[in-house]
Amino acid sequence: MLSPEHIIKQPLITEKSTWEGQVRNRYSFHVDMSARKEQIRYAIEKLYNVRVEKISTQIRKGRSYRTRFGVSTVADWKKATVQVHPEDKIDLF
Repeated sequence: MLSPEHIIKQPLITEKSTWEGQVRNRYSFHVDMSARKEQIRYAIEKLYNVRVEKISTQIRKGRSYRTRFGVSTVADWKKATVQVHPEDKIDLF
């Protein structure tokens, strides 16, 4: 089993995720591709000391770009959006 530090790669800091964190108490993370929802829940609760209510995951497709040697692609990645208990907050800054 992966450790929590290997499951959660980094928090996603975008305009939309910052707004959702303040208004809806939802936070987005870049996670390992092989991580399941139970593992993500355990990692978030362990690292940030919060209670997780709901998890949504997406596999984001890597974009294609053209180089002088042909077409290359960025690797696919997995995004997890986590809703925490209303009494809990995650301070990402």
